[in-house]
Amino acid sequence: MHNHTYGKPIIEFEDVWKVYKMDKVNVPALRGLTFKIHKGELVGIVGPSGCGKSTCMHIIGTLDLPTKGKFLLNGNDVSKLSQEELARLRGKEIGFVFQTFNLINTFTARQNVELPMIFQGTDSEKRKKRAIELLKQVGLGNRINHLPTEMSGGERQRVAVARSLANDPDIVLADEPTGNLDSKTGKEIMDLLIHLHDTHKKTVIIVTHDLNIAGGLHRLIKLKDGQVVG
Repeated sequence: MHNHTYGKPIIEFEDVWKVYKMDKVNVPALRGLTFKIHKGELVGIVGPSGCGKSTCMHIIGTLDLPTKGKFLLNGNDVSKLSQEELARLRGKEIGFVFQTFNLINTFTARQNVELPMIFQGTDSEKRKKRAIELLKQVGLGNRINHLPTEMSGGERQRVAVARSLANDPDIVLADEPTGNLDSKTGKEIMDLLIHLHDTHKKTVIIVTHDLNIAGGLHRLIKLKDGQVVG
């Protein structure tokens, strides 16, 4: 897969460092990352535990800023935005899927999917309709009014995937999305993410240490000790 088949870069890291202070000692988590991800790509960020994947994901998700270097989202330097602008950007442009699902257990599947739309001020009829539509797309048409506690891990992760698409973001960012699932269910979730990438034409970024599930991705960015390798 060559970059010229894709749109412009949606994510650009230019010599990104992230240094944490621990007991007066500087601990670099990222040591000069440089890479681009183009609009519409299906990319894995892979590497062993402690290689900087999570830090990298937090920066892409605008949950953290580089200590040094530049992170551009859609051509905008994220470090120049206010907290308010960041929160708005995050809610609109990025859909998150987490390892631990992060669902609200007292909300039905539909209410969980509606939540990001509430924050964006979408009216209730529209929210409801879209949530039901998305749950059908992820194969949960029969689980719309079920609570997470009444579902299997795989079903919960499907709800989380539907929720990530709620505001029709440009980017879906999945952090170890199969980490809490058995390998068969994990493969189903990966297939679902790949299918959604193909049908919705989104930029899908999957952070994982599991190379078995990374096989279906177009491109891998490999990290080791906070640097891109290979």
